Amino acid sequence: MIGNLPFLLSDTVGFIRKLPHHLVESFKSTLDEVRESDLLLHVVDISHPGFEEQIRVVDETLRELNSAEKPLILVFNKIDSFSYTAKDEDDLTPATRENYSLADLKNTWMASDRNHRTIFISAKTKENIPELQSLLYEKVKSIHIKRYPYNDLLFEK
Repeated sequence: MIGNLPFLLSDTVGFIRKLPHHLVESFKSTLDEVRESDLLLHVVDISHPGFEEQIRVVDETLRELNSAEKPLILVFNKIDSFSYTAKDEDDLTPATRENYSLADLKNTWMASDRNHRTIFISAKTKENIPELQSLLYEKVKSIHIKRYPYNDLLFEK
């Protein structure tokens, strides 16, 4: 519950690219939860060197599940562990992924509206956790209002 608004939050395992056929059955409950959900939180480890590929795999899997249009909050976690290599001012070679600071990444496609909201947090240091809670509350509230338009007793207007 956030504020006075109850909701069910379910944590599932991550998607795995090219899952062996014999393990697909084990992941059916995860896939069913995605299909039945009203809101998705995609938590990404921004300190992982391959996080862009992980995002692509999840986006692809959501499309395959016909769930790509669901409301989604993209949560970049571990900003406390993020590191980059700054380029020298006189270095005229093109920047690579390793040269982008967290501030640079926040101004790229990751923070743009790709049919979802984006937030950068650290679960370890609790940075931006109140902002995540507020964003989650607003999203759940909007779903509640659509589903129960005359029941606004749970939250302040």
